[in-house]
Amino acid sequence: MSDAVQPTAAQVRAAADALKEAIDRHLAAIERRASAPEAGAEADAAVFTAFNEMAAAGEAYDELLYDVYDEVTPFEVPETDGGSVYAGPEEPDALSVFIRRDYTVVEPRRLLAQAQRVAELDPEAADETAPEGEEAAGRSMQAALGVLFGEFDPDEIATRYKEFGLEEGDSTLWVTASDEPAEPGEWLAAPFDSVDPERVICRFDISEAFEEDDLDAVQ
Repeated sequence: MSDAVQPTAAQVRAAADALKEAIDRHLAAIERRASAPEAGAEADAAVFTAFNEMAAAGEAYDELLYDVYDEVTPFEVPETDGGSVYAGPEEPDALSVFIRRDYTVVEPRRLLAQAQRVAELDPEAADETAPEGEEAAGRSMQAALGVLFGEFDPDEIATRYKEFGLEEGDSTLWVTASDEPAEPGEWLAAPFDSVDPERVICRFDISEAFEEDDLDAVQ
């Protein structure tokens, strides 16, 4: 039997509270920067510090949660893709956020019906996707997807995907550092070709594979 002191449920609760406080501090730092853009580098540094504190608190909570309850959070902040060492600027002046969310169309009729409903309420949404307008939105899957993703914000679709006949798959969010802001239209032709693993500040992944790995470990 190991002599190491095992963490307690109280420590897990304390770590959860610490993470909540870190999230609040991070949001507060962002709000202060937004309300006082003249603060400049000082406000950026405060957000950067709060971000690192939140990441550290999240990692501590995740480790304690696993040690005590054999459970994990759905969020990960790995070093970088493939274990690469971060080689970007310590205080980046510009950021790029890369997001991927996968879906499966499980109820095509529901998706088509929702798109047609949107097209009937907003004919301009249908006109932008196909010359046939709302009729195409009710028949063509391509036109229907164009209507839905043109009408709804991707974050809204992520929270209401079942209403649109979709099933969510894996998702990931990467935050990368840049030396300077890109020129307008500079990367639009190939928006995802500029990801440098050594510039990834952090990433957050959600996948059922994590749950499968946990089950394999238990078995």
